Amino acid sequence: MGIQLKNVIYATTFAIGLWGSLAQSDSLAGSYLAGSNAAMRGDYKAASEYFADALLRDPSNGFIKHNAMLSSLSMGDVATAISYAKNITLESQADSHLADLLIFIDHIELGNFDAALNILNDNQSNYTELFFGLLTGWTELGRGKMSVVIKTFDEMKTTPTLKLFGQYHKALALATVGDFEAADKILIGDESGTLRLTRGSLVAHAQIMAELGRKDDALKLINRTILNGRDPELEQLRKNIINETSNYDYITNAQQGIAEVLFTLAFALNGPENEQTSLLYGRLSQELRPDNVETILLTSELLRDQKQYDLAIKNYTKIPQSHGLFLNAALGRADTLVEAGRPDAAVELLRDLIRSHVDNPRIYMSLGDVFRGKKKYSAARNAYDKALTLIDEPDLSHWFLFYVIGICNERLDNWPRAEMNFRIALKLAPDQPLILNYLGYTMVEKNQNLEEAQMMIEKAVAARPDSGFIIDSLGWSLFTLGKFEGAVGPMERAVKLLPDDSIVNDHLGDVYWKVGRKREANFQWRRAISFGPADKELIRIRRKLEIGLDAVQAEEAIVDVQPGVQ
Repeated sequence: MGIQLKNVIYATTFAIGLWGSLAQSDSLAGSYLAGSNAAMRGDYKAASEYFADALLRDPSNGFIKHNAMLSSLSMGDVATAISYAKNITLESQADSHLADLLIFIDHIELGNFDAALNILNDNQSNYTELFFGLLTGWTELGRGKMSVVIKTFDEMKTTPTLKLFGQYHKALALATVGDFEAADKILIGDESGTLRLTRGSLVAHAQIMAELGRKDDALKLINRTILNGRDPELEQLRKNIINETSNYDYITNAQQGIAEVLFTLAFALNGPENEQTSLLYGRLSQELRPDNVETILLTSELLRDQKQYDLAIKNYTKIPQSHGLFLNAALGRADTLVEAGRPDAAVELLRDLIRSHVDNPRIYMSLGDVFRGKKKYSAARNAYDKALTLIDEPDLSHWFLFYVIGICNERLDNWPRAEMNFRIALKLAPDQPLILNYLGYTMVEKNQNLEEAQMMIEKAVAARPDSGFIIDSLGWSLFTLGKFEGAVGPMERAVKLLPDDSIVNDHLGDVYWKVGRKREANFQWRRAISFGPADKELIRIRRKLEIGLDAVQAEEAIVDVQPGVQ
């Protein structure tokens, strides 16, 4: 979608000509290998340090310089990355496409738009038509060539995607120079709908409508977005429009426009296959527009997805406490701390947030999630209950809160209240497969409402046909109803989807036993043991291997009828 970043990868240590130079020095080879290993793990900070050390020993090595540049950019040290880029020559063994882009960014920051345009034109073959067109349009705006800007964006029309992006950025460019009427006309769109690429496009259009005195239309646009207190910045924009204090400030110059190009591409490319490319665009966008909160949030999430927790936490803190999306960043930071194995630090952060946002249910919900993850169900329930008291009228968006309260009560052996919580959640979201599965499976386990439970689980399976856990629930409900032959297919499919799950393998063993496939049952039970079941399940599985399922069930039936036995 942008620069041909398939070429922007870490060079291997076996690249032609490189290994020989590395072999000249053990310390050089060690630094390079350590840097390469850190880079492949996504540890950009360590990679940058190792590659910098390697360059001290071999300053002219293009491969090392390229990787040092890439690591520095990935960790957010754009100034150092630009410094490396300036030292990478066309004769270098390392590919220079990323270096040229960094030098382009440097020219933009310095206001050298003529030099920036030369960089683009010299590298046009390395860019996609979309990337080249968008960057060219905004660079021409920096040069004051508005007629060329319009022509450039209008010529982007060979594909629907190209036209969509071109017209969106044309609208932003028109708004930048104060032509709000033309910008509004483009953003309204045609019969196929409005131009909505990101959350920012909504903000820009609402601000433009307000500038044109179309307050009601601007408010309708914002009100169509489901807010539920999760986007205070949009809430503030709405208030500003009502009070007629809104001013257009979404994109006000060419540098911000280029930052928007990079952010839009980072947002569009965000996914497992392109996370590195997305991160690079995000870092460059954040360099050009460091106060853009959407870019900070996206880049932080990308770092978190790549398990670069320290870098993500540091990036989240760049959003000031005064900003409307500060709470989103703080909650993202808390989630990152949990994923980094630091739940106590997350609890401390959330308790600090409660002191400054005492009436915000989202913080209590996040606190409950942390406690639930630590299996502290009583503390989790208390936090969730507090969140519930802060919600006036629960709606569809609150189903998850009732669902997790139900989980806590079920784990605390308060089934009557748990069932009530699940049924309230189901009333709010009747087709939600997580609720249907949890409630249905638990009723099966308790041997209650079995026909209703099976219908719930079948509905959940229809919604999530590739969920191993839900399909396991279906097989287990059929087993509990005595429909052993019917349970075989779902349980076998569940094991295929979750081959390493001890409970699912145990269940399949039980099903096989009941249909007379006892050798296969023993095999599945042994597999279940190999996947580390809980102590209680482990004892039961070993007993089944010793005397068989029927005998174990007979023993359990005797225990159940003894007075006073729990």
